[in-house]
Amino acid sequence: MPLFWAANGAMATTAELQPVTTGTAIKTMLQIATPATKTLRVVEWGISFDGSAAATPIRCELIDTNVAATVTAHIAAGVQPYDDPASALASAMTLGTAATGYTATAEGSITATRTGDVQLVAPTQQYVKFWPLGREFRVAASRFLRVRVKAAAAVNAYTYVVWEE
Repeated sequence: MPLFWAANGAMATTAELQPVTTGTAIKTMLQIATPATKTLRVVEWGISFDGSAAATPIRCELIDTNVAATVTAHIAAGVQPYDDPASALASAMTLGTAATGYTATAEGSITATRTGDVQLVAPTQQYVKFWPLGREFRVAASRFLRVRVKAAAAVNAYTYVVWEE
């Protein structure tokens, strides 16, 4: 089963991946949309912040929901093969502003979620989660995997997810 990787920004080319501000309201930093025919298994996810002083920890969530945030759409090149870079396989995840993308401008009206992980992370720190084989967090077809944050004071963040299709 192939692995794929996506971050909360456009694919890095001649410039580096740009971190995105958290703001102070709840914000989806990265969203992965499963199509009607595929599920995904989260193998790893991580987040890091560029705060310069220890302060109130940032609330970080990895959730599964049936409501999409409005995001900047990823393009196919931004959802990269992870385990076999020479592979011609493309991810089956759905792309678009109400699908797979980053930096939400609207959260949507969520009525229920399923939590894969939740952490309080200092604004000067980072967090990485690997699941044991066979115990990965699974997201069903026609669902949305989101990395959401809520910070007391805005800082910039990188976040990524590695998943198996």
